[in-house]
Amino acid sequence: MNTIARAIDVLNEWFGRLIAPLLAVITLIVIYDIAARFLIGRPSDWAFDVTKMLFGVHFMLMAAFGLRHHAHVEVDVLKRLLSRHKQAALDLLGYLIFFAPFIWMLFTFGWAFFERSFSRGETTNGMVAIPVYPLKGVIIVAAALLLLQSLAVVIRAFGELSKENVA
Repeated sequence: MNTIARAIDVLNEWFGRLIAPLLAVITLIVIYDIAARFLIGRPSDWAFDVTKMLFGVHFMLMAAFGLRHHAHVEVDVLKRLLSRHKQAALDLLGYLIFFAPFIWMLFTFGWAFFERSFSRGETTNGMVAIPVYPLKGVIIVAAALLLLQSLAVVIRAFGELSKENVA
């Protein structure tokens, strides 16, 4: 089972490192737009929409990477005082009560959100009509990556619980 958890970690590590440079692209677009505003006297018609969309993609696709590296907010003030066995039990309980319903909702509502956008051929309302549905499809990808990473956490928690029970 640890092999599965490690494979999930590798996948999300790779994906996170692939998506992380998107911030540099966003920054370059913003710099371009500012330069165009000052040098030409007119900002671009597309930069605002594109940066907003790319930031959303970056945020969603980095969520599993953040979970892998414990970058999300956790209430560990009391948790760190517990034994590893109790921490693992608390992780399992937390993922079952809070995380599983969240992922289910993300898949369910995210799919409906994407499907509606795709069926309508939704685009931005700016000067340049940029398709929106691929970005809404990112919600489903992010949910899948988060689900996989949470599975890795649960596998490790079960491993910790079984290790404690054997000893």
